[in-house]
Amino acid sequence: MTPPTAIRAELTWVDGALRPGIEVGIDADGRIGSVKATDSPPTHERIALFPGFVNAHSHAFQRALRGRGERFERPDEDFWSWREAMYELVQEMDRDSLKRIATQAFSEMRRSGMTTVGEFHYLHHDRECDWGFDEVMLEAAAEVGIRIVLLQAYYVTGGIGDPLGPAQKRFDGQNPEAYWSNMDRLQSLVDGRRQRLGVVAHSIRAVPPDQLALLHEESRRRELVFHMHVEEQPAEIKACKEAYGMTPTALLLDRLDLDNRFTAVHDTHTDPSEMSRYLKCGARVCICPLTEANLGDGLADVPGIISDGGRICLGSDSNARISMLEEMRLLEYGQRLQQQRRGRCRDSEGRIDRVLLDMATINGADSLGIHAGRIEVGREADLVLVDLDAPTLVGCDGDSIAPAMILGASEECIVSTMVGGVV
Repeated sequence: MTPPTAIRAELTWVDGALRPGIEVGIDADGRIGSVKATDSPPTHERIALFPGFVNAHSHAFQRALRGRGERFERPDEDFWSWREAMYELVQEMDRDSLKRIATQAFSEMRRSGMTTVGEFHYLHHDRECDWGFDEVMLEAAAEVGIRIVLLQAYYVTGGIGDPLGPAQKRFDGQNPEAYWSNMDRLQSLVDGRRQRLGVVAHSIRAVPPDQLALLHEESRRRELVFHMHVEEQPAEIKACKEAYGMTPTALLLDRLDLDNRFTAVHDTHTDPSEMSRYLKCGARVCICPLTEANLGDGLADVPGIISDGGRICLGSDSNARISMLEEMRLLEYGQRLQQQRRGRCRDSEGRIDRVLLDMATINGADSLGIHAGRIEVGREADLVLVDLDAPTLVGCDGDSIAPAMILGASEECIVSTMVGGVV
């Protein structure tokens, strides 16, 4: 479809507030060309226009786990027992099943208002080390029309000092030379606008520190974003201390030249003082509340991160439930439950809607290195249209609309999404 030349919604989210009388002009190349006040009648009555949600961390293939591994026969079921169910799924995969599952996951993301996905992709191989699954993710994203940053994971050990297990062979990054050769191949396949690449070290369990340092150094040379699972589980921290004499975060601070291209995913059990040092480097944090709840991971110190000036983005991770509204909601509610206080994710004016929407939009876009996440001239016209007459928003107006959407609505309020101005 040809992008519309202008959208005049009844309300438009600009500079942290829903404002009437705003016209958003969209250029032919799918970028926002103008944002201006207007007296013209709305083109979209009873619609609120928001920046598209950015899902900064997804494992699309794990959408097929929904409902699996939810029967608990032992009293100590946790992340590690869930991982065994995930490995069983991995061994079942072929190109057709992965394409079907990824397409399903990406379609659910679009329906829930997500216009970009950061696909933290480590299921690489169909046959023996053929990297055949990488292109499948790009194909699925293209069919759905979602913007994708394919975050290519390097994964070479099954645990600190351990060889890869049978299922993990499909994750095998082989060696740095093979990894970067494949990245060069993929670079020739992406268009640079709707599809881009990023670099991943899966975790301290899966990448030795010397290879981690080389991987990160080359990512900086190529000016690519770098993501990594960090301190999701206490067992990971314990193993890292035993092997290297320090926590994973301390190791990152010691071995890498961290900057704003680096995003640590989870940080569920990170020491506050180490987190402060980490954030001072400009690096970011991605939290995945629904998955962290599903796996029993625990709760990150979100108020502490915010008070230190940290930039948090959000991800759907295992895709047990795909809903950016619920990710925002659970992030705030989890902190309320833990601390027995309300308004845990608030700004200097006491607003939670601005803080949570920034996590779901601009912070995610910045983490993935894409020029989106705001309704602002020059940014990608990635937008979400919200029905102000949706049943869950009835009776809400003015400053109550955005908090009501975050805390009380579901995907039924989302009319459609645009990626590059295309519905």
